[in-house]
Formats: sequence, C-alpha cells, structure tokens
Amino acid sequence: MSERTGPFWDAVAGRAPMPRAAATLGLEFVDADPEEGTIELAFNATEAFTNPMGNVLGAFLAAMLYDTVGPALLATVRPDQFQSTLELKVTFLRPVRPGRLVGKGRVLRRDGDLAFLEASLLDGEDLTVATASATARVISLEDAATAV
Repeated sequence: MSERTGPFWDAVAGRAPMPRAAATLGLEFVDADPEEGTIELAFNATEAFTNPMGNVLGAFLAAMLYDTVGPALLATVRPDQFQSTLELKVTFLRPVRPGRLVGKGRVLRRDGDLAFLEASLLDGEDLTVATASATARVISLEDAATAV
C-alpha cells in the first residue's frame, strides 16, 4: 500500500496520536483496502466495559462499530477530507464477553459526498456479535471541527 496521509492514516502510522475514544476502545489497525473501501480493525473489550452480568455493554459495541464504519470511509478520502456520520443503526445479535473483538467495515456505495457504510463485529470464536449500517457525509477537514 502506498504512503497515505490524512488524520486517519497519520494515526495508523504513528505520525499523530490515536484519537482518545479509539484508544479507550483499544483500537488496533489490522488492514485496509482503500480501493475496495474495506477495513479490518481490532478492539480490546475490557472488564471495565461490562454490565452487572459480565457482558460487554451494548454502548461499547456500538462505539466499536462506529469506530469501524467511520475509518472504512476515512481510509478512502483525500488527506484534506474527513467524514461526518449522519446516522448509525446497530443490531445486537448475541452477548459478548470481554476480550478481543474484530471490526470489519466497508463502504457500500458513495454518491458524491454521501456514503453508505456497513460493519460487523466478531468475537474470538469468529461469531458475529453485532452489525451496523451508517450514512456519512464526506466533508473538508477544515469543516470537521463544526460537523455533527
């Protein structure tokens, strides 16, 4: 993969710090194919993310999916662009215990500055535990500070 730049790629390459939310989730870059619009990330769901039953709270799973669909699009944009998520729908399929989770995301379609995205979250047994679909808008990096 050629040397890419921009907020996402700079964090992946260690040229910029990982965003705090991503660091909290234990985000680890695994692979991306910008031409195909796909990405694979890993997350570390800790005991601190659990509910009283010992399962990872759905809000943390949603955050992991959010941090998968966004980077799927970010991996494809120019260095002077960013993305703003307009809508996110999450479906929880089964309880999740703490441990490593893998997020797989992809850009389904891009129409001008609108993008339609999807992601799945898999546990250590390679079972899909949650899925998400999202709509996002590609924006200028300059406008990112005031985006939703």
